[in-house]
Amino acid sequence: MTKLHFHSDVQEAIENKQPVVALESTVITHGLPYPQNVETAVSMETAVKSGGATPATIAILSGEIHIGLTREQIEYLGKQPQENVHKCSRRNIPIAIGKKEHGATTVAGTMILAHQAGISIFATGGIGGVHRGHPFDVSADLQELSRTPVAVICSGAKSILDLPATREVLETNGVPILGYQTDMLPSFFSRSSGLSIDIRIEDAKEAANIIQSHQALSLQNGLLITVPVPEAEACDPVMIEQAIQKATKEAEAAGVHGPESTPWLLSRIVDLTNGQSMRANRALLQNNGFVAGQIAQSLTKLT
Repeated sequence: MTKLHFHSDVQEAIENKQPVVALESTVITHGLPYPQNVETAVSMETAVKSGGATPATIAILSGEIHIGLTREQIEYLGKQPQENVHKCSRRNIPIAIGKKEHGATTVAGTMILAHQAGISIFATGGIGGVHRGHPFDVSADLQELSRTPVAVICSGAKSILDLPATREVLETNGVPILGYQTDMLPSFFSRSSGLSIDIRIEDAKEAANIIQSHQALSLQNGLLITVPVPEAEACDPVMIEQAIQKATKEAEAAGVHGPESTPWLLSRIVDLTNGQSMRANRALLQNNGFVAGQIAQSLTKLT
């Protein structure tokens, strides 16, 4: 098995059976420009700590897997040109390791490495899904959720995607969708997509009870715990949908498809919303980190 390099704080927390929350690293390398990318990554780690857990940002540096990064490593990744860092899902992880190059983990990649490290809680912004107008372009995140037992705390799938189709794939793959203090599946930038969830939960303890039951059954799929963006920073659903439709048409006209489409669309939507979508994005990331820390703490108490 490939060696995992643990940050000392993460190693200590795991050895002492203390709560740990995994965090992805594509937000550093492919999500936001410098220095907002570093600021966002650090603020999300701080939010996890505020929730009562140790953050473990996961990345590959020069072919070596790191479970937890130092501030200097986050800063280093944040300054790297995108072309110098592999965007690592399941298929890209061995490439980055084999070539001894840098890799930033997606939702799927983080789930895999978190599971190998013994971390069962992972906080992110939004998962990937089925792309609008391209039903065969399906994010590897959905497949990973069907086969890797990690609880993912997020604000639903990114709303640039086909949310009804994404919801259907999750259901088909047996992925439970929990709504954290909500009756509807969140829509990333806005608080509701109008789509159903499997069950509403009210607090971290209730989430932890379900995760523990899932683990006791040795089920090999993930769970999705969806948390709406904080109301103060939520985007108006009509406004954000208009921006998404405009950006999607522009992407089609420019021939932007596949892995490049998500960062291109998110960047364009920031422009179309005068930065409101970025404020919502950063707010939900921090909130999800805090909620994940609380859930991890409650789960540790149970186990």
